[in-house]
Amino acid sequence: MTAGPGAGPGPTVRTAPTAPPTPPAAPTPPAAPAAPATTLVIGEAITDVLTREDGVRRARPGGSPANVALGLARLGHPVRLATRIGRDGPGRELHAHLRGSGVVLTPGSFTEGATSTATARLDAAGSAHYTFDITWDPPLAALTAPASGPAPAHLHTGSVATALAPGADRVFAAVEAARPGATVSYDPNIRPALLTGADRERPRAERFVALSDVVKASEEDLGRLYPGRTSDEAARHWADGSGPALVVVTSGGAGARVFWPGGQCRVPATAVKVADTVGAGDAFMAGLISGLLHAGLLACADLAGAADAARARTALREATARTDLDGRVASALVLASRAAALTCTREGADPPTRTELARWAAGGPGG
Repeated sequence: MTAGPGAGPGPTVRTAPTAPPTPPAAPTPPAAPAAPATTLVIGEAITDVLTREDGVRRARPGGSPANVALGLARLGHPVRLATRIGRDGPGRELHAHLRGSGVVLTPGSFTEGATSTATARLDAAGSAHYTFDITWDPPLAALTAPASGPAPAHLHTGSVATALAPGADRVFAAVEAARPGATVSYDPNIRPALLTGADRERPRAERFVALSDVVKASEEDLGRLYPGRTSDEAARHWADGSGPALVVVTSGGAGARVFWPGGQCRVPATAVKVADTVGAGDAFMAGLISGLLHAGLLACADLAGAADAARARTALREATARTDLDGRVASALVLASRAAALTCTREGADPPTRTELARWAAGGPGG
């Protein structure tokens, strides 16, 4: 069974006239960066209650942004998560789960309210269909950069955190304020159960896209935001605008398609034994960010600040200005695909570590 996006042989470029460089057959995940500057992830951390077709229920830590933070930490990156977690039992379990992999919660992320939950019903293919009991009202203190210590070099956000009131407007303000000194990535990760209609959601998503350097969206996300247009048309619209230099569209078992101002390519999926697909897209996002951070195409430096963000942003723009696929971007895409594929082989949102991905790259078991 194919898990997407998976660990295929590498991106396949569909543009002309220049053939792309052949990406590395087995890129090794980068070593943990030595820089103290962190990536800041803003968004929900929730308890996923996974319900299988046979009725068996199992609670797992989840939330798309929290999964991305977890994935980045397991790949060796210093990460802070600005979120909303209750001081109840589920909240303590979430915190222990994140802290165990090195994710640090920002001050103000704990609240006296209940920890939010999502009930995910898994179909025969392991795909999840969600219903939510969620509150997203993070205190401003959780989203504000600390007065001391390094500011974030890179900021990632998306999903419920960028769509659900009252917190979505606070998140937008935080991203807007951070952007001069940080590169930005975004994953809309539209939740149909919370969707208020394309005409309302599309402008909200587009304003985050406009602030972003890298955007990942599923084919379903784009179909919900742009009914009547193909996902390729929607992705090209984003890539040709003034916002992201790189747009990735994931398509489950069909892999992913990648768009940049100079061209586009396909990242094939791979055949793995699928336990479920929960968190696969988030693992892909974490792997992509990790690869781009390592390549210097997103900001990661000893002293994060406007100069480094501008340098990384310029480097990414230059890398995506050509018709052929930049080799550094190709390596990041392969890393992302492998992270997603390994996540599909186990239950729940359980992204791989650097060691597990290194084994994958070497042809051994993923863990």
